[in-house]
Amino acid sequence: MDDHLEFLKSRRSIRRFKRDPPPLEMILKAIDVARYAPSARNSQPWRFIVVNDPLLKDRLAEIHPWARPLKEAPVSVVVACHVDESPTSYMLDCANAIIYLLLALHALGLGAVWIQALRNVEELRTLLNIPNNAIPVAVIAIGYPDEKPEPRPRRPMSEVVFLNKYGHRLI
Repeated sequence: MDDHLEFLKSRRSIRRFKRDPPPLEMILKAIDVARYAPSARNSQPWRFIVVNDPLLKDRLAEIHPWARPLKEAPVSVVVACHVDESPTSYMLDCANAIIYLLLALHALGLGAVWIQALRNVEELRTLLNIPNNAIPVAVIAIGYPDEKPEPRPRRPMSEVVFLNKYGHRLI
C-alpha cells in the first residue's frame, strides 16, 4: 500500500519533453481512466480534445506566457466542461478528471503539466470549436519526459491540518 502512496507523491509537472510523440493509444488509455473520476450525480461533464496538429499546438502555446510547454509537447489534451450537465460543480468534476488523467499519464511513463485555461475561454472556444455550454478549463501538455524535477517543498502538516474547527491544530 505504501508503494501506491509513494507513486501518488512521485508525480511531477513536466514542462520539457522529448520529441518522440507517444502513441495515440497511450493517450486514449489515460483518457479512459480519467472517465472514471468522481463527479456530482455521476454527471461526467468532461470532454477531451486531443490535439496533435503542430499549428494548433503552436496556437495553444500562445494563449498566455505560462502555456509555453504546449509548444514543445508532442500532444495536448484540452479538457472542457459542460456547465449544463453539472451546473453547480462542473469545475470540480473536471478538476477530478484532470487529476485522474495526470495520474494515468504518470502511470504510463508519460510526463504532463496542467495549463490553466480559464483566462482564455473564448479564445479556446473559437480555436477548437468548443460550444458555448462548455468551458475549457485546462490544456494538458503531454509527452515523454525530458526532465526529472525534484519534489517541491510542501507546507508542514501542522500548518494545513486542523481538528474540528479551522485553526485548532491537530499536530
